[in-house]
Order: sequence, then C-alpha cells, then structure tokens
Amino acid sequence: MTTDLGIRLTQYASGGGCACKVPPGELERVLGGVLSAGDATDDLLVGLENGDDGAVVRLDGHRAVVVTTDFFTPVVDDAYDWGRIAAANALSDVYAMGGDPLVAVNLLAWPRDRIPFDLAADVLRGGADVAREAGCHLAGGHSIDDPEPKYGLAVTGIADPGRLLRNDAGAAGVPLTLTKPLGLGVLNNRHKATGEVFPEAVEVMTTLNRDASRAALAAGLTCATDVTGFGLLGHLFKLCRASGVSAVVDAAAVPYVEAARASYAAGYVPGGSRRNLDWVRPHLDASVDEDELVLLADAQTSGGLLVAGELPGWPVVGELVPRREATVVVR
Repeated sequence: MTTDLGIRLTQYASGGGCACKVPPGELERVLGGVLSAGDATDDLLVGLENGDDGAVVRLDGHRAVVVTTDFFTPVVDDAYDWGRIAAANALSDVYAMGGDPLVAVNLLAWPRDRIPFDLAADVLRGGADVAREAGCHLAGGHSIDDPEPKYGLAVTGIADPGRLLRNDAGAAGVPLTLTKPLGLGVLNNRHKATGEVFPEAVEVMTTLNRDASRAALAAGLTCATDVTGFGLLGHLFKLCRASGVSAVVDAAAVPYVEAARASYAAGYVPGGSRRNLDWVRPHLDASVDEDELVLLADAQTSGGLLVAGELPGWPVVGELVPRREATVVVR
C-alpha cells in the first residue's frame, strides 16, 4: 500500500510527465549537429536519424538489441501510480519498435531535504510491479539527490531484426490505427492544478503497449511509433517525414479519455501541447477549429501506439497518403 504522508508530488515539479519534454523544435536543432555520416554502421539498424523510439543494433541474423530510456517528473500525486506510469511509458519504446523488454534499471532523482525518502520506495515498487507484469527483469539502477523528483527506466529489449516496427516504414494507402485514447495531458494538467483523480487516465497510462505491438507484428505490419510528449500530431508528423508520405486524420474518429474535453474547455491545457501544435502548424492543413487541433497535439504520457495498418479492436483514425504540400491534413 502506498505510504500516505499527505504529500502532493506534482507540486514539487515545474512540469509533469511527458509534457515536461524539451520542445521538439529545440530538440531537433540541438541534435541536428550530433549525427554524422561516420556514425552509421550496417549493424546499427535504427539510430538518431529519424528520432525513432529506441536504438536498434543487430546481434546476428535473428536477434537485435533495442535500447531506450525515459524518465520524467511526477504526473500524478500517488507515488506508486507515478512509478507504474513511468515504467509503462519507458517500456513502451521497446514495444513501439516491435521488441520485447528484457532487462531494465531504475533512474531516480529525489529531493531528500524536501520529500521523505521513504516515499521513493513506493515509486520504485510501482515501477517494479509493471516491469514484472511485462516479464522484464529490473536490476538496480542509479539515484541522485535532486531539487525536483524524477523517475524512469533505462530498458534493453530484444527483437527480430527482420520484423521491426519503425517510424520510417510507412507507405501511402495504409490506414492509421491508434491504440489508446488521447486527452491524458489535459487530465494530468487538471490533476496537478486541483488534486482531482481520474482513474480512467491512470488505467490508460499504466496499460502496457505489449498487446498492440504483438498484434501489429502478427499482422505483418512494419511501421509504428508511440504517442507521448509530442502529441498525436507531432509523432504523426515525424512518422510521415521519415517515411516520405503525408497523412489525413479523421478528427471525429480519434478517441478521448472521459472528461478530457470538459477539462480542456475549463482551461486545463499543458504548455507542451500548445508548443507541439506550433511546431507542426507550418506543415498542417486543417479544416477543424483551434481547440480540436490543440487536443490532437496534447502532450500524452504513456500513450498508445500509432500503427500504419489496421489492427482489429482498435480505432482507425486516418490514413497515409502520397506526399502532399501539407504533411498532415486534419478533417
């Protein structure tokens, strides 16, 4: 059971969850000078070039290693739930590449002079429980004393190098499937401001993307990404740019967590969601209003997979089309 110390963890962080990521435009400017032609090798199957969800290195003809890391500030006040959400979010990058997580290590930053360190045990326990659910070994990690609490995992997974899910493998004429509803950033923003708890949002964020990843591989699909801090529009833009295609999104088909729209109407919007939209806007052709676009750009934490292909049981929200002047079209 979570230690009840009457502490609201979200009040100790300037941001929350994946909404605290560095804005995508700034990140790309910094990373633009990092990758050189000499960095690529035949065995580095996925690297920095397209901003995919994890790095993939071939071991042999049948095995590849998937490596990723993800951590963030508290997205909910409950320490155990925060640990679960952060772990599911980090593991998602492996699933988004078509891999299975094998082993992970904890990454923990804690303000020991401001929040009792005993509460960190609940965070770590939440992460351990989700790793156990995923069948992923959790072995040690690293912790530091930090003014702001942060938690996540560094994860190593295994995949078949011939059956990867990549963000540069999209093709025109293929439907787009979204495996979790949007609106998580809006509800997390409301939780941080008011302390209201949204159990459905917690359930969505702690659900592993394992089943969706395996369904995509079983269907022979090759292109996917997960929808996290850059929102649906941001991650879709990256997928289209990497694949050399455009996309048409059916806004009415996109699912949302209950109370997300009402919370947005009440003014609970993460700053990261608006920054996401500003980044994508030059590449966007939309016939929906600004409010709808902000929701589509909402910064998600531990969101679902966006898969190029149809997966039974999950909604189709659009399709990939031949490259147009606008990379993403919203109707």
